[in-house]
Amino acid sequence: MAFTPQERPEWNSIEPPAPRQAMVNTCSIANNAFQHGEVITYKLYYNWNFVWLSAGEVVFRVKETKDQYHLSATGSTYKSYEWFYKVKDRYDTYVDKNTLLPVLSIRDVHEGKYRLYDKVTFDQQGKKAFSLRGKTKESAEMAEYPIDNCMHDILSIIYYTRNVDFNDLQAGSAFPIKIFMDKEVWPLRVKFQGREKDKKIKGLGRINTIKFSPEVISGFVFGEGAEMTVWASDDENKIPLMIESPVSVGSVKAVLKEYKGLRYNFEMGQE
Repeated sequence: MAFTPQERPEWNSIEPPAPRQAMVNTCSIANNAFQHGEVITYKLYYNWNFVWLSAGEVVFRVKETKDQYHLSATGSTYKSYEWFYKVKDRYDTYVDKNTLLPVLSIRDVHEGKYRLYDKVTFDQQGKKAFSLRGKTKESAEMAEYPIDNCMHDILSIIYYTRNVDFNDLQAGSAFPIKIFMDKEVWPLRVKFQGREKDKKIKGLGRINTIKFSPEVISGFVFGEGAEMTVWASDDENKIPLMIESPVSVGSVKAVLKEYKGLRYNFEMGQE
């Protein structure tokens, strides 16, 4: 589900009960899932008037430095799709190797006529975030924001979740996670839906998967009440194979297209 920080509803007798809280350390987690040199490419599809359109691609990369991982994601629409809506985005996050919490996060967004540059420096110990933000890098202005303990960003949460030991969780349980984005602290949850065997993934065949649903932030992209569903490989890599989510108009789907540099062998499924 998607909530604003101020409008997150309390569960009552009419609504379904909250998912069981899972015991997951959101402040620090060891990396056992990815490594330096990993490159994962996804093909993006957009559903418009019941027709799935091949819209673009997004590429995730991992680079390793002495004490950090540099995580990046670059996404763009195909030229044949740009008449409808042109996207060219880049996200860069530097996370501490020991905790996988972000130290520095940079978003450079070009979506239609919308432009945003946001460079956030995290002071995790001091509970502060320093955001250099504007329509362009040249026009960006610095501002300071209070944050909570153990703060993530939009990229670090992906690689953090890949390292969660889902063997310790029961289907229906959830763990909290907080991200700082667009000048706000967003308290979200990731719900573990269970395992789905022989899930058919376009172009990959049938694969055993872990299924979970992160809450998403309502606003420019996601409408109120939107929910994302992720099917990740049920192996040590835990790479997302397919991601589905409704957006403000229509719905989107990301499907794994190609990969290299995985930490462990990955077995393709059978059609």
